[in-house]
Amino acid sequence: MLTARRGGASWHWTDVFTYLYLAFGVCLMFGPVLWLALSSFKTPAGLLEFPPTLLPLGQIEVEVEGHDKPLPLYEVTMEDGSVRELAQIRRIGIIAQMVDPADPETSIRVPIASREPIREFRVAWENYTNPLERFNFLTYLNNSVIVTVVATLITLLINSMAAFGLAIYEFKGRNAVMLFVIGTLMIPITIILVPAYLVVTQLNMVNTLWAVILPGAATPTGVFLLRQYMLTLPRDLIEAARMDKASEWAIYWRIVLPLSLPAIAVLAIFSVMWRWNDFLWPLVVLNRSEVYTLQIGLNAFQGELDVQWHYVLAMTVVTLIPVALVFAFLQRFITTGIASTGMK
Repeated sequence: MLTARRGGASWHWTDVFTYLYLAFGVCLMFGPVLWLALSSFKTPAGLLEFPPTLLPLGQIEVEVEGHDKPLPLYEVTMEDGSVRELAQIRRIGIIAQMVDPADPETSIRVPIASREPIREFRVAWENYTNPLERFNFLTYLNNSVIVTVVATLITLLINSMAAFGLAIYEFKGRNAVMLFVIGTLMIPITIILVPAYLVVTQLNMVNTLWAVILPGAATPTGVFLLRQYMLTLPRDLIEAARMDKASEWAIYWRIVLPLSLPAIAVLAIFSVMWRWNDFLWPLVVLNRSEVYTLQIGLNAFQGELDVQWHYVLAMTVVTLIPVALVFAFLQRFITTGIASTGMK
């Protein structure tokens, strides 16, 4: 076995392989996110370049006497092999009409294959500022925050109460009720889309944020996750609380919920991701731009013939930030919460 000494520690070849494997996994997972973030700072022309570049680059433009607008600057290889920096006046087919900025009177015709654009690192901040100023994205962001926070709180309350009843109380048909709850996972949203819309319409909630918040408040995944975790709680603790004349509400609020925080944190992460990224249901029940969420607002940049990719990428990065913050804050509960749900 080959080993290497580093700081007095012995390195086995499996250690090196493990670190390389983990580094490959990190690149595989976060590489697309890094590419998305860097591409969000590119200009529309930079996004269409092939082959694409990793960093946001912009072509240098120079002021040339006799021209109202700045002209793009190129590095041109001449017929004699010399290299010159020329500005492009116009392009006709495969021939570009160019001029030397130092000698604007002389026009030079060169094939486009013999030139390379001169570029510099340039960040297109307008990809972020324009949507926030012109397209009311702050309103969409505010609506998404309200929907996500309120819906998550309601989901945690309803699911934890249902899980408390199914895990703590002994009654006939408890397992049948749990099977029914789990069975609803097999029903796709497209099946219940029309009935749910009719209910929302009868309650006069169309074009309100409540139409997005309430229909998905109770989730079978959350009930199952919390119930499995609550089954691991010691029954002696609950019986002792009842002997001390604690009410069922006090047992639920002061004992069961604090002990179930890891599973609740996992459900909170799931709920935030579900609500924040939800697109189909808000698209159905929201028709006014004042109540659009971020995902519906992103759809506004995709026209029938043109897609404003620079705005789509920039606002996609904005939509990722809250979810990433929530995950970073609650990620320490994920392993504990998910692992504990399978103990019984």
